[in-house]
Amino acid sequence: MPFEDLHLSDALLKAVADAGYTEPSAIQAAAIPSVLMGKDLIGVAQTGTGKTASFVLPMLDVLAEGRTRARMPRSLILEPTRELAAQVAENFEKYGRYHKLSMALLIGGVSFGDQDKALEKGVDVLIATPGRLLDQHQRGKVLLSGVDILVIDEADRMLDMGFIPDVERICALLRPERQTLLFSATMPAPVKKLADRFMQNPKVVEVARPASTNKDITQLLVPADPHHKRDILRRLLHEAGDSVSAIVFCNRKTTVRDLAASLKRHRFRAGQIHGDMEQADRIRELERFRDGDIDILVASDVAARGLDVKGVSHVFNFDVPWHPDDYVHRIGRTGRAGQKGSAVTLVTPDDEEAIANIEKLTSQKISRAAPLPEPVREPAHPRRKRPETHNETHNEPHIEPHNEPHREPGSESRQESRPEARQESAAPSAAARRPTTSRAGAQAGTRAAAASGKPKTGQRQPLRSAATETTDPPSAPGFGPEGIPAFLLVSASRR
Repeated sequence: MPFEDLHLSDALLKAVADAGYTEPSAIQAAAIPSVLMGKDLIGVAQTGTGKTASFVLPMLDVLAEGRTRARMPRSLILEPTRELAAQVAENFEKYGRYHKLSMALLIGGVSFGDQDKALEKGVDVLIATPGRLLDQHQRGKVLLSGVDILVIDEADRMLDMGFIPDVERICALLRPERQTLLFSATMPAPVKKLADRFMQNPKVVEVARPASTNKDITQLLVPADPHHKRDILRRLLHEAGDSVSAIVFCNRKTTVRDLAASLKRHRFRAGQIHGDMEQADRIRELERFRDGDIDILVASDVAARGLDVKGVSHVFNFDVPWHPDDYVHRIGRTGRAGQKGSAVTLVTPDDEEAIANIEKLTSQKISRAAPLPEPVREPAHPRRKRPETHNETHNEPHIEPHNEPHREPGSESRQESRPEARQESAAPSAAARRPTTSRAGAQAGTRAAAASGKPKTGQRQPLRSAATETTDPPSAPGFGPEGIPAFLLVSASRR
């Protein structure tokens, strides 16, 4: 079926032809006529099948008639992430090049000033993330009573990110006569409940089973030891060849940063994108990846939903996703628009349960590769070898361990049970741990050291063990060297 059979305007058909498309995808062919008729619609299709154009194209023709009013957008599109919102805005610019429609983008990480100016002029299409839209509404900068078309895109992702309460608040601010469109790759029960509450007799368009994966994507599980995952990933990237264009997904932002830095150290052209980056930096990294300045984009799940980059040959799951739905969205970044793609997942022994949940969700057994041999580590340089003994230092003699006399079993415990033994053994050990603290004792020690030819206190001396230390016998039981009471030495050593 050509696009001409969908009853789109000539201006829109010309823009579609300029973009290089001749036939609509299955979701587009099923959804566009219903949207043009003003019906509520639920569209369920796997990622990468053209869901965005399913609502962008008919909305352009519907909004072609009418005029804008300040702070009152005529249509509203809700997106879970900034990247998705920016991508939908690009689609409106591409397909609406022959329409005179205004558009505004409300996302976090951007100053309020420019957004306020755009809203004051009035917009036909408002694309927003839920949090920033509610902020602007509370500031009195946007009124939602004039919205005729509401689009909730990636509804299951909204649920995962905790945006459903915000979406419900936004829907309550809209007039009930609006047209509501809901699109998602999966349809969990909470999203179905949201649709039942805020939609009127919606038409359900399901061109693929929920949570199914693209048949054009070759999937593979690679067993990996947790300590060698980086080595295995580098080997897989080398085997993919020089023409590789890959997205590497990680579960944590810190893993994204560390892995991107590691790949750069190994001479890979790699970039990164995660939620802690400024919006301008995230957009710049995406542009570098699209333009081919970098071959590998290490990303968190902010790039897993709806990110459309042509020519992505591979998706690598460095970490198995925590939620099975995220696996479907991650691998959907490759094999788009009818092209072939490869999805490789590194699996550790702790990931087996998560893999079983993914296979249960997709009703598909994923092929498993044979374990790769562990990388051969070169021996450390002799100069960098650590000393074998803990007490070996520069310019200091090695101390042999003190040989204790043989004792009968139980004799040590009997000896320690005697109070006299505990008191007599405390003095020399305390003296060995703490030098003389009184001024008279220090002066006496200095004179004794001078008479015996020993170095003065404060000079560096060879390290000696307490067992080989020679001291004058105490003058009375319970006294240490120089006649200092043992309890003073013990209390001083504890301070």
